[in-house]
Amino acid sequence: MCAGAEAAPGCAQGPAMALAFCGDEGNSTAYNVDHGVLNNGCFVDALNVVPHVFLLFITFPILFIGWGSQSSKVHIHHSTWLHFPGHNLRWILTFILLFVLVCEIAEGIVSDGVSESRHLHLYMPAGMAFLAAITSVVYYHNIETSNFPKLLIALLFYWTLAFITKTIKFVKFCDNGVGFSQLRFCLTGLLVVLYGMLLAVEINVIRVRRYVFFKTPKEVKPPEDLQDLGVRFLQPFVNLLSKGTYWWMNTFIKTAHKKPIDLKTIGKLPIAMRALTNYIRLNEAFEAQKNKRSSSPQGSRSIWFALCCAFGRPLLLSSTFRILADLLGFAGPLCISGIVHNVGKGNNTIRPQTKILGVFFISSQEFLSNAYVLAVLLFFALLLQRTFLQASYYVAIETGINLRGAIQTKIYNKIMQLSTSNMSMGEMTAGQICNLVAIDTNQLMWFFFLCPNLWAMPVQIIVGILLLYYLLGISALIGAAVIIVLAPVQYFVATKLSQAQRSTLEYSNERLKKTNEMLRGIKLLKLYAWEHIFHSSVEETRQKEMTSLKSFALYTSISIFMNAAIPIAAVLITFVVHAHLTRKADFFPSVAFASISLFHILVSPLFLLSSVVRSTVKALVSVQKLSEFLSSEEIGEEHDKSSELRSADNHSKYQAVPLKVVNRKRPAREDWNNYSSHMRRPINITEADDFCVKVTNGFFTWTPEGPPALSNIDIRIPQGQLTMIVGQVGCGKSSLLLAILGEMQKISGNISWSSCASDSETGEDFSPEKESPVDTEFRKRGSVAYASQKPWLLNATVEENITFESSFNKQRYKAVIDACSLQPDIDILPHGDQTQIGERGINLSGGQRQRISVARALYQQTNVVFLDDPFSALDIHLSDHLMQEGILKMLREDKRTIVLVTHKLQYLPHADWIIAMKDGYIQREGTLKDIQKSETELFEHWKTLMNRQDQELEKETTVEENPVLERTNLRRTMYSREALLKDDEEDEEEVTESDDEDNLSSVLHQRAKMPWRACGKYLSAAGILLLPLLVLSQLLKHTVMVAIDYCLALWTEAVITNRLEPEMKNCSVCTDFDHSPYSKVFSILCCLGIVLCLVTSIAVEWTGLKVTKKLHSALLNKIILAPMRFFETTPLGSILNRFSADCNTIDQHIPATLECLSRSTLLCVSALAVISYVTPMFLIALVPLAIMCYFIQKYFRVASRDLQQLDDSTQLPLLSHFSETVEGLTTIRAFRYEAKFRQKLLEYTDSNNIASLFLTAANRWLEVRMEYIGACVVLIAAVTSITSCLYNKLTSGLVGLGLTYALMVSNYLNWMVRNLADMEIQLGAVKRINGLLKTEAENYEGLLSSSQIPQNWPDRGEIQIQNLSVRYDSNLKPVLKHVNAHISPGQKIGICGRTGSGKSSFSLAFFRMVDTFEGRIIIDGIDIAKLPLQTLRSRLSIILQDPILFSGTIRFNLDPEKKCTDSMLWEALEIAQLKHVVKALPGGLDAIVTEGGENFSQGQRQLFCLARAFVRKTSIFIMDEATASIDMATENILQKVVMTAFADRTVVTIAHRVNTILNADLVIVMKRGVILEYDKPEVLLEQEDSVFASFVQADK
Repeated sequence: MCAGAEAAPGCAQGPAMALAFCGDEGNSTAYNVDHGVLNNGCFVDALNVVPHVFLLFITFPILFIGWGSQSSKVHIHHSTWLHFPGHNLRWILTFILLFVLVCEIAEGIVSDGVSESRHLHLYMPAGMAFLAAITSVVYYHNIETSNFPKLLIALLFYWTLAFITKTIKFVKFCDNGVGFSQLRFCLTGLLVVLYGMLLAVEINVIRVRRYVFFKTPKEVKPPEDLQDLGVRFLQPFVNLLSKGTYWWMNTFIKTAHKKPIDLKTIGKLPIAMRALTNYIRLNEAFEAQKNKRSSSPQGSRSIWFALCCAFGRPLLLSSTFRILADLLGFAGPLCISGIVHNVGKGNNTIRPQTKILGVFFISSQEFLSNAYVLAVLLFFALLLQRTFLQASYYVAIETGINLRGAIQTKIYNKIMQLSTSNMSMGEMTAGQICNLVAIDTNQLMWFFFLCPNLWAMPVQIIVGILLLYYLLGISALIGAAVIIVLAPVQYFVATKLSQAQRSTLEYSNERLKKTNEMLRGIKLLKLYAWEHIFHSSVEETRQKEMTSLKSFALYTSISIFMNAAIPIAAVLITFVVHAHLTRKADFFPSVAFASISLFHILVSPLFLLSSVVRSTVKALVSVQKLSEFLSSEEIGEEHDKSSELRSADNHSKYQAVPLKVVNRKRPAREDWNNYSSHMRRPINITEADDFCVKVTNGFFTWTPEGPPALSNIDIRIPQGQLTMIVGQVGCGKSSLLLAILGEMQKISGNISWSSCASDSETGEDFSPEKESPVDTEFRKRGSVAYASQKPWLLNATVEENITFESSFNKQRYKAVIDACSLQPDIDILPHGDQTQIGERGINLSGGQRQRISVARALYQQTNVVFLDDPFSALDIHLSDHLMQEGILKMLREDKRTIVLVTHKLQYLPHADWIIAMKDGYIQREGTLKDIQKSETELFEHWKTLMNRQDQELEKETTVEENPVLERTNLRRTMYSREALLKDDEEDEEEVTESDDEDNLSSVLHQRAKMPWRACGKYLSAAGILLLPLLVLSQLLKHTVMVAIDYCLALWTEAVITNRLEPEMKNCSVCTDFDHSPYSKVFSILCCLGIVLCLVTSIAVEWTGLKVTKKLHSALLNKIILAPMRFFETTPLGSILNRFSADCNTIDQHIPATLECLSRSTLLCVSALAVISYVTPMFLIALVPLAIMCYFIQKYFRVASRDLQQLDDSTQLPLLSHFSETVEGLTTIRAFRYEAKFRQKLLEYTDSNNIASLFLTAANRWLEVRMEYIGACVVLIAAVTSITSCLYNKLTSGLVGLGLTYALMVSNYLNWMVRNLADMEIQLGAVKRINGLLKTEAENYEGLLSSSQIPQNWPDRGEIQIQNLSVRYDSNLKPVLKHVNAHISPGQKIGICGRTGSGKSSFSLAFFRMVDTFEGRIIIDGIDIAKLPLQTLRSRLSIILQDPILFSGTIRFNLDPEKKCTDSMLWEALEIAQLKHVVKALPGGLDAIVTEGGENFSQGQRQLFCLARAFVRKTSIFIMDEATASIDMATENILQKVVMTAFADRTVVTIAHRVNTILNADLVIVMKRGVILEYDKPEVLLEQEDSVFASFVQADK
């Protein structure tokens, strides 16, 4: 009970002193009731205990029996939660009440410390009140969550009683002349006010809810969200305490330790945070802005206004919290100053003079001069400050996330209306749009997160400088000036940093583009032996990237150095100046250590300043980009967005489709009644107007200014019939389809759709019942099933790609699968038709993608079907089957209107109507008979191309089991891919849940462990010199830091001793203190510290550079030399991710995290060491805190990693949905599926946002807990050091040192854990790259040296194949079995066979791309197995089925090795029929080829590949189904070329169409990997039963 007031003497008589409620001084004043009972202070205090006891007695049974007995599951199911009126106010008042009560207890103890006996009544009632206040709020919380307000009546009584008793006490104080100068009077007054306000809140609940004194209580339902059990994000719904401490996250974080977090665990977003809600809010703000500023509705200023209008309020709240937290932050230095000052004077509480009612009263000044009181106040200030700070962060980030969701939805709605020309003409690439979504929306989110700093920082700086001035006088301003002068330097470094980062980003984008092309074309590179060219090209870009990375690292290290060194420099200058300016200065520990803490506070806003300014600049740029995007060209007015005007009345339900942004009412063009017939009209061909679509006098262009791409178009497409559009490559067939769909800009003319065509049979979206008259007025056409030339697939299952959001009809689905011959392909996929197709259909072959795309169009129930060249990637059997079963049977017999663009002229006899095109205009339209009569020349031309008479196609009788090899190949790809997924669960986010418990527990154990091995790998890559430098410099730096502060403690202590000595000896003369020896040592240590800061920051960044250089080059070398099998089994995206995301992490993030982690850890360790040195007692309290810390970080790291992965993995589908939409825009609009895709976007955005919100909440959860532990450290350190100072004569300088360090711990603890968690996630990148580095390379060495191989080998081109067996991998079945063949020099060989018979494997065997495990191939007398791979592959030529072009010039594409002259290149182009095309391009041979050759048509790309092969001039030339995507005319020309230009070369043609090899010298027919027939074509044709003859027959 002895307060440290009169320490020793008071406590000596301790044991003898009895405890009594009213004290026992032996005199009877305490029990004197002469002036009436109420004038006895002790009685009034006793009276004050009554209400509290009453409450405790009443509520405890209810709490224990009522809620304790219920099982925890029933206990507060959150669907009953709701807040009573005045909920937040009640919590705030209760918190204030608790604080005032703590002050009252402390005041009682301190004022009682001076009297002889103990007066319990001074603090016991306050203690009871404290318990009662806590009970009241727990009780209230339980009533509220179970929605049972009747029980609140107990609280009503309690507040009334407490209010009355406190008022009596206050009145008595007034009567006895106690006034404001006494602290107890003020506290009592405050309590009266608080109890009165709580009573008012209680009465208000009765007034609103009417649960008592009223006849009809008001029924209130909990929020809509909480009735939906899917909502697990409870932050908006929990009480204030749980909001502030994130208590509701506890169960969530615990469960994360037991089982991994997935999207199911985190549930749905609350309604107020959903993207749609926020989009509607943002849109209303936009509309308001638009009405105000009619001139520039989408300018960046109006966007800013709209954003502020929609999301400004929460930001204000966040800023308020932030400013409060910053002001509370100054309590630390002030309390330290007070504590050290009081301890220095021996903590002598001035004996109070005032004694009223038999007890002492003290003033607030006397109260605050007690060191223990200051320690407790400091503790409370820290708790409050940390809570406010985290609340500010949370509100700002939540606002940012809501804003991001709203903007993404806005961008998506705009994409849906973009005009196609913007996309294809490169004004806006898919990449730019994805950047807008991925980068710019995030920039804005970050800006909103950092926004509160903009107004909080000036406040912090001004208050900090004022306090420093108050402590140190003029010298403080000098120190502050150092910090402020260096701020611009910091800003300069920060801008340089962001410049370096930008240039790094540009180079890394370029490198990724090259890497991507290299990986996509890896097969070609290996076949042509061009790996080294592309490898050096990537390396060259990487060198540039490394240069900018070096400057990035340099500026980062300067920035880190400045942040560490500025406070040291400021402190050094300030103290030295202070000591020497004012010789007699009071340079005491209280001043010194408070100033150090203030300097640390001052530096943080200046450090943040640079990033805030940078973020602001980025946000300005992003909004500029956004405004440009939002004002870009929209699709022509013809294309109506009826779907968007739907369901305006549905608006209140949150599932409604967002209303259209720009709502221009157009005059109705036709009466809407003629749209409403939903039945198909009977077809009558003679009817003149019986058309489905009619275009009259149409001129169409892609760009508004450009020349028309289609001119003078007059066509009609008959209803319910098959129309074919034919013409040469590039004559505008696909453009015509798009023009009809309204995707092209119309210059003049009009397109009219008949009434049937405008009805969509998907029903759900556009059935007339649902539509208001307005909608139908606007409508022009219904849904059109459209299959584009370049197949467009969703990132979904095969089944979802075919049904495409329509309802599932099993019978129809089977029929479609059969018509497109997809069943065998589906059987092979690992999960059948439930297999996920990768982004852009990466894991399927071209033919399969095309067939799925066509299947989608066949499956839809629309009246109109457009098919754009559906046969281009199919072989003859598949095309015939598709034509017969799909187009003729399913569509035409169903009287659907079909428009088919094709090169396969043999199908013309099936057409009801033919449109022939040439160079962008209609050459002729009509039936085949019309054309035969009027355009005999054209008809004859077609006939020769068709290679047959005009006859009906005899249906193939024997369609053998379809593609086998393509499929086995695929199966290998898929299964090995599955295996890879299982091996490396790091790569794919989903961890396969296994039933095996042991397995699960081992996985969980793995999850809880830090990846130390990856860390070791990372550091060991730094090399033998850097590592010790890194470790030693860090340790040394922190040692010097501690030494600086220790030196300061000794210095200030010496000043005090010097002051006190004369007083001891009663000397009147006080000698001047000589500061110089101390200031010299102090200066030397500070300078050393600054130098070490520089060394450590450089060492860390240097290590990072070295490691990143090493890892990237190792990775690139490994990947480029990996065998082809590796690329077939590893998803391309996964390899690309190693080069993009993982390399970026290692380049830019790991070094910074490593530096931060080591700094915060060493700071915490050194701080704890200093505190323990100052007061060893502290160590005892440290143990439980350390254990708590350990468990908190252990649980947090697991949850944080899962959430981080979820955040990343939910971002991928969102971004790919954007890029998918951009790529398939024409298809989506043709189908009229805008609304469905919007709905999908909302789902993706919400799932990404909920992951981000949970991640934020988890970070706050950790930080609040760590901050509270830090506050406990401060409290314990303060109490122990005050005690040891008073009793064990610890010097006040060391007390100051200990407390300053304790404050530091509270700042750095959570940084340590956060960095640990970040480090763990980032080291995953190192782990994954190391995984790829284990790949086996191809064996490039040969048995023969280059001198043993003739220079011009192979010069004759003779090939001998002896007993050849080939397989794709050592554990797979052979694909070629014992093949023997002999090809003489200059022979032309044709190889044919069904898909999957081993034709392609045959061609790959020449290049040793597959594993030859038996037999050999001898070319011109040399066994190819003995040659180095590079030599072998560079001496042969091949043209692949898929045309691959690289971005660059045409010259580079034809001859990357730069060996040929221009004339040779022109010659090759002429042979390939491309000379006129290239001549017309700007730059000729140096014309640019875009990525993937997108600026040329499929046929032209194939021709370029032919030219590329001609350029090589090798004597052996292989064509692997090279003519698959060329029209027949071009193909015939090519055949001639092969016969003439290659007369002296050996040509092996793998045939796609059998008629292309009829002129060959030899034909090989293959089946299932063996040679079936091997002879001259004419010999085989004469044999009745030959397979070759049946092929030729089928091909007619």
